[in-house]
Amino acid sequence: MTRIVNSSGKKKTAVARVNIREGNGRVRINKKPLELCMPELARLKMMEPLILAGDGVVSGIDIDVDTQGGGVIGQAGAARTAIAGGLLAWTNDPSLKQTFVDYDHNLLVSDSRHKETKKFGGRGARARRQKSYR
Repeated sequence: MTRIVNSSGKKKTAVARVNIREGNGRVRINKKPLELCMPELARLKMMEPLILAGDGVVSGIDIDVDTQGGGVIGQAGAARTAIAGGLLAWTNDPSLKQTFVDYDHNLLVSDSRHKETKKFGGRGARARRQKSYR
């Protein structure tokens, strides 16, 4: 029976789910190879945990990421959190966890910040319509 590790990550309204299994180093985001994901900034953001973990860990596993909701960068942030959590669960290596924490705390902890909702009486969350008495 093959070993499978599941992990998830969140950023704003984006949610990413990761399945990690034994394989030959393939990484897919929404069924597309990671190398073909655009824009480049989002691709580099998703590659950070893979680079920090090193080729020794990544070369023997296949990573499938499914992202939903939010925008491109939000999905990339959610995917990087999910990938890092999955790699940590796969290896059970405390030194890898310390490497992730030293690089960026949000690699292991989902970002809980959201956009503040718009309220009545104005154009945005805090802005109000101005009034004049003259």
